[in-house]
Amino acid sequence: MNKPINPKEEQMKQYLSDNTGKIMTTNDGVPVFDNNNTLRAGERGPALQQDHIYFDKMMHFDRERIPERVVHARGSGAHGVFEMNEDISQYTSAKFLQKGTKTPVFVRFSTVAGFKGSTDLARDVRGFSVKFYTEDGNYDLVGNNIPVFFIQDAMNFPDLIHAVKPEPNREIPQAASAHDTFWDFISLMPESAHMIMWAMSDRAIPRSYRMMEGFGVHTFKLVNREGKGTFVKFHWKPKLGVHSVAWNEAQKISGFNSDFHRQDLWENIEAGNFPQWDLGVQLIPEEDELKYSFDILDATKLIPEEVIPVQIVGTMTLNKNPENFFAETEQVAFDPGRVVPGIDFSNDPLLQGRILSYMDTQNYRLGGPNFHELPINQSINKKSNNQKDGFGRMDVLKGDVSYFPNSKASGCPYQAMLNGEEGYQSHKEPVDGKKVRARSESFADHFSQARLFFRSQTTAEQEHIINAYTFELSKVNDPKIRERELAILNKIDKELAAKVGSNLNIVPPTELDELTLKFVKQNHPNYTGNLVNTEVEKSEALSMAVKPGEGTLKTRQIAFLVEEGVSKASVDTMKSAIEAEGAKAVLISGKPGYMKFAEGGTQNIEHTYRTEASVLYDAVYTPTGQSVEKLAQTPEYFQFIQEAYKHCKVVAFADGAETLAEKSHLQKDEGVILQTDNAGWISTFVEKAKQHRLWDLEKSRNIPS
Repeated sequence: MNKPINPKEEQMKQYLSDNTGKIMTTNDGVPVFDNNNTLRAGERGPALQQDHIYFDKMMHFDRERIPERVVHARGSGAHGVFEMNEDISQYTSAKFLQKGTKTPVFVRFSTVAGFKGSTDLARDVRGFSVKFYTEDGNYDLVGNNIPVFFIQDAMNFPDLIHAVKPEPNREIPQAASAHDTFWDFISLMPESAHMIMWAMSDRAIPRSYRMMEGFGVHTFKLVNREGKGTFVKFHWKPKLGVHSVAWNEAQKISGFNSDFHRQDLWENIEAGNFPQWDLGVQLIPEEDELKYSFDILDATKLIPEEVIPVQIVGTMTLNKNPENFFAETEQVAFDPGRVVPGIDFSNDPLLQGRILSYMDTQNYRLGGPNFHELPINQSINKKSNNQKDGFGRMDVLKGDVSYFPNSKASGCPYQAMLNGEEGYQSHKEPVDGKKVRARSESFADHFSQARLFFRSQTTAEQEHIINAYTFELSKVNDPKIRERELAILNKIDKELAAKVGSNLNIVPPTELDELTLKFVKQNHPNYTGNLVNTEVEKSEALSMAVKPGEGTLKTRQIAFLVEEGVSKASVDTMKSAIEAEGAKAVLISGKPGYMKFAEGGTQNIEHTYRTEASVLYDAVYTPTGQSVEKLAQTPEYFQFIQEAYKHCKVVAFADGAETLAEKSHLQKDEGVILQTDNAGWISTFVEKAKQHRLWDLEKSRNIPS
C-alpha cells in the first residue's frame, strides 16, 4: 500500500538541503577556495579587513543563537498525523474535526521552568502543544500535561514565572521550584492550591513523553455551521498509559542521562514505535455554563470525568522526527490565538491574556512579524494578504497593490464575505458589562478540587505527594513561608497537612496567614474560605495507578544482567517472551565488546555498569549459566538489583541465579520472580512488569520516593 501524501511533509521537502557532493560556498553562493586560513598580509602577517569570506562565516556564527523561550525553553518535537474517527459535526464546522479527515501535525513537548540546557527530569509541568496544519489554516492547541493552572488571571503570569525561575541575585536553582521565591508566591496565592497538588504528584515526573496525558487546560468553544456554540475541554490520552518515575529515580536519571525524555522520543520514532494519543472532548452546552460547583472559565478547575465523560473522537500518531532541531523544534511558534473556523475562545481570563502573550513572544524571539513564513510555521494552504516587509520576510509579493479595498488588482485578495464564501467568524455571544478590574465570585473556591485530587489518589500516590511537599518545603529557608503553605494544606486535607508538618517539625496553622487573606480578599471581598459540595468525592481518572488488565510492556526497556558464560537459551527464552509483548531486551555486563555464551557463540555488549543504571530501565532479569558465579563477585551488579528493587520494579532470576537474589538481600515478595517457584514464572514476570511499578510494595521495600 502506498503511503498517503502528507501535504505538510511535501511542503517541507522544498526547504531540505544536503551538502553531499557539493562544493563549499558562501551564503551568496560564491565557491570557497580555502576554509582553513584567514586572509593575511604574508604567512605570518596580520589579518586583512577585506576578508569577506571570513566575515560571512563568523557573522553568521555569532548570530546562530536566538533568544530561548522565557518558559518552555527545553523541548522536543516530532511530526505526525491526526485522524478524526467520530462525527461531531453537530458541534463544530472545523474541517479537520470532520469524521475521516487526516491532518498533518507537529507536536512539541517541553519543561516549563528550566533553561534550554536543563534536565528533562525536573519536577515540573510539561508542555504539550500541537500544531494542526488544516486546510483552513493552522490551529494551535497549546496545552500542558496537567489540566489546570496555577493562576486564574493572565495579569499574574509574569510574577509566577519570576517566582519559579532562578532567584535573580544568584541565578539558582535551575529548573527547580524548591526555593523561597516560588513558595513565597504560592503561599500567598491560594488559587494555586489545586495546580500545586498536581505538581507535587507523580504527574510532574513522567516516565516518558509518550506516557503522558495532554490537556488544552482552558475551556474553548466549538461552533457549528448554524453559529451555535458548545463549550469544550480537550484531552490527549496516551495509548501506552500514564506513567511516572519515583522522585529519587528522577534525580539519578538526570545524572546518567539528562536527555532521557528527548532520547526516548527520538529513538522510539526511529524504531517505528510511533507514539499515539486519543483525542477526547468534554462537551458542555452553553446553557449549562453556570450549572456546576466550579466555574468552567476558571483555569484552576477541571471538569471531573464522572460529571462529563470524555468522548474519544480521534487519534494522533507521531511518525517522523525533525530533520533539523533548530529549524523545526526550536523555531516552531505556538499561539493559542491561532484558531480556525469552528473553534473559538471562551472568556477564561487566563486564556484571553495568552492570546496576546504568545504572539508577542514569537514576534520577539523569531525576529519580527514574519515568523509564520518559516517552513515549520507555514500553513499548507499558504497565505494571501496585504501585510508586507519587516524582518525576515521570505515571500516575494508581486505587483503594485498592497492595500484593500482596491480595483487595480480586481479587489484581491478579497474578503470571503464579499464572495459568498466561508471565512473565520467569532461566535456571536452577547456581551454586556462595565469595564472593571475584578474577578468573578464563582472563582473564589480554591481548595475543593485540590482536596478532590488528593483524595482520588491511591495510598502510594498520596505518600509521594506528602514526600514531594516535604522535599520542596525543606529547601525553603524562611520558616514563615513554610507555615503559610501548611495553613493552605490544612484547608485541603488535615491528614496531608499533619504529615507534611510532622516531617518539617511544624504544627500546621488552622487559619490562613493574615497576609495571604489580604491578597485573597483583594480579588474576593466576601471570601470565607469554605469548601463547596463537589459533584464527586473521588475521581478515578485523576489517579495514575494501572488498573488490572490495562498495563502493557510495549516499548519498555528490560535490563538483562549478564557476564561471560551466560546461558544463551536462558537469555533467548526471556527475550522472546518480552519481545512478543513489544518490549526490548538490553544486555548489560561489566565490559563492552564480545561476550561468549556457555553454549558457544558471542554477543556484542554495548552497555556496561559504567554507563548504565537501573533507573534507566523498567524491569530487570538475571539469566542462568556460568555467569552467576562472576556476577556474585561484581558489586555493581548488586547495586543495580537493589536499586531496581527499591524503586518497586519487577526483578526476575532464572533457575540457578536465585542465589543472587539471596545475596542481594531482597525480601521475597510478588515482585521478586524466581524460576524455581513455578512453571509459569515468565508469564508472571511479564504480567507484573506490565503494571509499570508495584507501588504497593514501596513501604516494605523502603523506596526513597
